[in-house]
Amino acid sequence: MQLGLAAWHRAMLAGCPEDLLTELLADDAVFHSPVLHTPQVGREAVALHLSAACRILALGRFAYVRELADGPEAALEFEATLDGVAMNGVHLLRFDLEGRIVDAKVMVRPFAAADLLWRKMAEALEDG
Repeated sequence: MQLGLAAWHRAMLAGCPEDLLTELLADDAVFHSPVLHTPQVGREAVALHLSAACRILALGRFAYVRELADGPEAALEFEATLDGVAMNGVHLLRFDLEGRIVDAKVMVRPFAAADLLWRKMAEALEDG
């Protein structure tokens, strides 16, 4: 898990390029988005959505403020500002024995931030 978590931080610092994220993800990875009602399943779908979210967060200010890790699980609290809207959120990550992400969940608050993120994600995914 520590190797996977270190790789995650490197990917975030690099702007989450899709090819780097793809290497970090298990084949059957699952992503639970704060703005989609169904989980995204599979390496390609998860990489697409995580990469888009990362690119959006990189447009503003983003910083991890707390990290909790236990066994294969990690909780990473972040603060961000996007278009003047303050955002607080959590990345919950579960890793397999090879350090690949098998489950990723993002939670964002307050509602105004989640709504802004939803609109920006829709634009990013439409634009490819």
